[in-house]
Amino acid sequence: MEEHLARYYELKETQKRVEEELNDLRNKLVESCQNTDSLEEGAYKLTISYQERREYNDDRLYNALPDPTLWRLLSRADTGKITSLIKLNVIHERVLAGTYETKRVPVVRVQKR
Repeated sequence: MEEHLARYYELKETQKRVEEELNDLRNKLVESCQNTDSLEEGAYKLTISYQERREYNDDRLYNALPDPTLWRLLSRADTGKITSLIKLNVIHERVLAGTYETKRVPVVRVQKR
């Protein structure tokens, strides 16, 4: 069992290092391509698109919710849970007005041709 634990720990540490390096490279690619949304370099093609993401404010969201029991379902402003509650018609979109800021997030895609 200890070998499984050790291997799991080792892999999680490797995953953390890889994710940090990917994030660093993603930032460099977005920075270097501020004037274009695609680039071809050698055998690779880079495409950058943008997604709109909501960042909710906990206090404003709590005050906007019509029922305090809904806050217990969320416990914090979790975008995924909020989206689910909207789709289930538990919360209406108009109630959330002013509780979030929209942020443009770059999505980097690199393909090998």
